[in-house]
Amino acid sequence: MSVKDRDPLTGHQTTGHEWNGITELNTRVPRVVWFFIIVTHLFALLMWILLPAWPLVTTYTKGLLGVDQRNVVKQDIELANIARADWADRIATLPADDILKDPELMARVTGTAHQIFGDNCAGCHGTDAAGGPAFPSLVDTAWLWGGDTETVMETLRVGINSTHPDTRYAQMLAFGRDGILPRDDIRLVIDYVQSLSGTAAPADRIAAGGEIFANNCAACHGENGHGDTDLGAPDLSDAFWIYGGDDKTLFETIWGGRQGWMPSWEGRLSLTERKILAVYLQHLGQEVPQ
Repeated sequence: MSVKDRDPLTGHQTTGHEWNGITELNTRVPRVVWFFIIVTHLFALLMWILLPAWPLVTTYTKGLLGVDQRNVVKQDIELANIARADWADRIATLPADDILKDPELMARVTGTAHQIFGDNCAGCHGTDAAGGPAFPSLVDTAWLWGGDTETVMETLRVGINSTHPDTRYAQMLAFGRDGILPRDDIRLVIDYVQSLSGTAAPADRIAAGGEIFANNCAACHGENGHGDTDLGAPDLSDAFWIYGGDDKTLFETIWGGRQGWMPSWEGRLSLTERKILAVYLQHLGQEVPQ
């Protein structure tokens, strides 16, 4: 079939291709398509000229309009800080107890802290701050380093086992893995530790476990297992457990050790924001039955 042949119905030239009696037409691209292609390219060229567009070696083309989204966000943050300066300054200067007693300030605290906590803390501690396996609850009375406002703010500032130069350090030895205690001794210690929070066990096992505990664990957890907030060692005599208080989990904890981690928030959250979080956690702790 000649390429110059025309379809008798449409008048379009054919391409010379035919499949089972179906002839392919050499149909031109509609003008409206070319129009939109040209307009799109012109628009793109205009945006390249007006807005930041092309990366360079150490910078990028700024565009004639000089639009910078970082500056826009920075300005929005500055305006937001100005808008909340009246109550934020009061929170920064007032003691936590006075803030907790002020309904107006607490409304600001809860509204602001809910967002800060959700963006930065809820991923580990849960949206309700109740924690979970390997992540401590922030609404009970069991605090590793202390639950007063100043202590919580300091923990937020430096983190735990973080890269901050003043970070809090806490690590439990791997008593089994590193050959400090044999399996049978670890199981005796488990019976003793569980007895501290009311779980029954044979008296002879508790006595034997207590002796092993005194020689290996009391230096951090205290003579009676009540913990030490100076060392970040948890209280073993209450009902609150970070990893779990059942036989299996306690064996894993004593055998392999534990080392929690929390980042330092000093570079991400301001001093006022950290105080808002600390007061917010105290407020949540008052609302949750212990």
